[in-house]
Amino acid sequence: MTFIDALGIEATVGPDDLVAGALVLLKVLDADGGTRLSLAHSDGLGWIERAGMLRIAETLETDSVRQPDDDG
Repeated sequence: MTFIDALGIEATVGPDDLVAGALVLLKVLDADGGTRLSLAHSDGLGWIERAGMLRIAETLETDSVRQPDDDG
Protein backbone atom coordinates (compact mmCIF):
# COMPACT_ATOMS: atom_id res chain seq x y z
CA MET A 1 0.00 0.00 0.00
CA THR A 2 1.24 3.47 -0.88
CA PHE A 3 0.04 6.75 0.56
CA ILE A 4 0.06 9.82 -1.67
CA ASP A 5 0.00 12.58 0.95
CA ALA A 6 3.49 13.69 -0.10
CA LEU A 7 2.14 14.90 -3.46
CA GLY A 8 0.24 17.73 -1.75
CA ILE A 9 -3.13 16.91 -3.32
CA GLU A 10 -6.12 18.54 -1.67
CA ALA A 11 -9.84 18.52 -2.31
CA THR A 12 -12.16 21.30 -1.24
CA VAL A 13 -15.52 20.25 0.14
CA GLY A 14 -18.02 22.17 2.19
CA PRO A 15 -18.13 21.80 5.99
CA ASP A 16 -21.39 19.83 5.78
CA ASP A 17 -20.35 17.72 2.77
CA LEU A 18 -19.45 14.06 3.12
CA VAL A 19 -17.03 12.43 0.69
CA ALA A 20 -18.72 9.19 -0.36
CA GLY A 21 -16.06 7.78 -2.68
CA ALA A 22 -12.84 8.52 -4.50
CA LEU A 23 -11.17 7.56 -7.74
CA VAL A 24 -7.44 8.23 -8.07
CA LEU A 25 -5.45 8.12 -11.30
CA LEU A 26 -1.73 7.69 -10.63
CA LYS A 27 1.29 8.23 -12.85
CA VAL A 28 3.82 5.68 -11.64
CA LEU A 29 7.55 5.64 -12.38
CA ASP A 30 8.78 2.04 -12.32
CA ALA A 31 12.14 1.08 -10.86
CA ASP A 32 13.45 0.46 -14.41
CA GLY A 33 12.52 4.01 -15.46
CA GLY A 34 9.29 3.15 -17.25
CA THR A 35 6.07 5.07 -16.77
CA ARG A 36 2.59 3.63 -16.37
CA LEU A 37 -0.84 4.72 -15.23
CA SER A 38 -2.64 3.04 -12.35
CA LEU A 39 -6.18 3.50 -11.10
CA ALA A 40 -7.30 3.11 -7.50
CA HIS A 41 -10.76 3.57 -6.01
CA SER A 42 -12.48 3.44 -2.67
CA ASP A 43 -14.52 0.42 -1.68
CA GLY A 44 -18.18 0.52 -2.58
CA LEU A 45 -17.90 2.31 -5.93
CA GLY A 46 -19.57 0.33 -8.69
CA TRP A 47 -18.26 0.27 -12.24
CA ILE A 48 -20.92 2.71 -13.45
CA GLU A 49 -19.96 5.24 -10.75
CA ARG A 50 -16.27 4.84 -11.62
CA ALA A 51 -16.99 5.26 -15.33
CA GLY A 52 -19.12 8.34 -14.64
CA MET A 53 -16.47 9.89 -12.40
CA LEU A 54 -13.81 9.33 -15.09
CA ARG A 55 -16.03 10.89 -17.76
CA ILE A 56 -16.79 13.93 -15.62
CA ALA A 57 -13.10 14.35 -14.78
CA GLU A 58 -12.24 14.15 -18.49
CA THR A 59 -14.86 16.78 -19.30
CA LEU A 60 -13.70 19.10 -16.52
CA GLU A 61 -10.07 18.76 -17.54
CA THR A 62 -10.82 19.28 -21.24
CA ASP A 63 -12.92 22.38 -20.50
CA SER A 64 -10.16 23.84 -18.29
CA VAL A 65 -7.63 23.43 -21.13
CA ARG A 66 -9.94 25.07 -23.68
CA GLN A 67 -10.84 28.09 -21.56
CA PRO A 68 -8.08 30.59 -20.75
CA ASP A 69 -7.56 31.49 -17.12
CA ASP A 70 -8.75 34.88 -15.92
CA ASP A 71 -5.15 35.58 -14.83
CA GLY A 72 -3.71 35.43 -18.35
